[in-house]
Amino acid sequence: MRTAYSVETVRAAERELMARLPEGALMQRAAAGLAAACADVLGRVYGSRVVLLVGSGDNGGDALYAGARLARRGAGVRAVLLAPGRAHAGGLAALRRAGGSVVAAGGAEACVEQADLIVDGIVGIGGKGGLREEAVPLAEAAWRGRGVVVAVDLPSGVDADTGEARGAAVRADVTVTFGAYKPGLLIDPAREYAGVVRFVDIGLETGGARAPEVEALQHADVARLLPVPAAESDKYRRGVVGVAAGSARYPGAAVLAVGGALRGGAGAVRYVGPAGGAVLARHPETLVSERGPARAGRVQAWVVGPGAGDDAATVGEVLAADVPVLIDADGLRLAGVEAVRARGARAVPTLMTPHAGEAAALLGVEREEVESGRLAAVRELAGRYGAAVLLKGSTTLVAEAGGGGAVRVNPTGTPWLATAGSGDVLSGLGGSLLAAGLSAVDAGSAAAYLHGLAGRFAAEGAPVSAEDVAGRIPEAWRSVVRG
Repeated sequence: MRTAYSVETVRAAERELMARLPEGALMQRAAAGLAAACADVLGRVYGSRVVLLVGSGDNGGDALYAGARLARRGAGVRAVLLAPGRAHAGGLAALRRAGGSVVAAGGAEACVEQADLIVDGIVGIGGKGGLREEAVPLAEAAWRGRGVVVAVDLPSGVDADTGEARGAAVRADVTVTFGAYKPGLLIDPAREYAGVVRFVDIGLETGGARAPEVEALQHADVARLLPVPAAESDKYRRGVVGVAAGSARYPGAAVLAVGGALRGGAGAVRYVGPAGGAVLARHPETLVSERGPARAGRVQAWVVGPGAGDDAATVGEVLAADVPVLIDADGLRLAGVEAVRARGARAVPTLMTPHAGEAAALLGVEREEVESGRLAAVRELAGRYGAAVLLKGSTTLVAEAGGGGAVRVNPTGTPWLATAGSGDVLSGLGGSLLAAGLSAVDAGSAAAYLHGLAGRFAAEGAPVSAEDVAGRIPEAWRSVVRG
């Protein structure tokens, strides 16, 4: 599992480590890792042209010391100092001793564009807001240029704690981060600016009592969550999920949600709604009922809302059930805050799965506000409704009920999942995992992971439909279990 920590936590761990090390040793560790990563990117260091964009903090010091190491290996290294009077003195001296040079920031754009490698050491992890005006032309030149852009710890101009990008920021091809992942490296929009993230261990102790802000599950973590049938399993022990979805206008939503549930390992699926004929035509093993959720038969979890239109009565009946419930699509609009919070008061798990537009409507804000501040939005929704929330999007986030604890971020998403009906498949898949006994956060995290993998597999034969994604869920499941 990848764990990301707040700037405050990282700073505290750095102070503790520096107290045990000789002065400057921690920066030298970071610079050595940065130089090694830059050398890997260059392939051939000797004769290459390297430009360092250097700010006034330790981030700039890391860049200068790394530049000195590259210069000693034969690279032509130039440092562009954005704050000449406040550049790291030791790093600057080391660069000059190694044969590096300094150029003025004004008019340095041509130098940046012609470099083979540009190292972004403008702002460290404590920076807030976008780049300052004098840094913007250099960042734009780096993006236009022919060289690879390597960010030191975090692309300058993005927020390490929130993943927000408020203004201009450096767009990196590679980010070399030290000691611990930062939330902004895992959450969009900042993640998009980071490129490929390379981790350098500098000896920070971030575990123990220090709680992460963000967690990203990997194959092994998801494999431990997935239910595997045992010898004594039957369809009821594997979990029966009820799906209350679809309408005369949107029968396909029911078909896709049921398909996601069946392929997600459910022992049986009970369907309630007006699209029974369409569901049976595609999935004849489905148990169809016309008597409403309360009289449909035993289930271990419900999925409600995909394509439901204005059927508030069915949504209310499902919310009254004392089993876990996944609420999606129209169900989100029809489920009142108090009805959802009442489930939490009864200690009955609830998982809400909005996309950014739905989340914005629930929070009473513009969609752009949710998309630019995804971490804050998912925490606020989870706190307001007292339910676990899976916020779909470029990076899918899962927050536990109440909004506290570490937020899960899914690393397997793909833009190919932005297709009609894909969310319905995810709902069914998440419902099947709830029915198997997973917690709301675990069910949401595992479902998002498998859904993302299935989308990637389906994209091999792009264009992608929701049905393609559903069909590839078993392959994604096998891939995770096998490691």
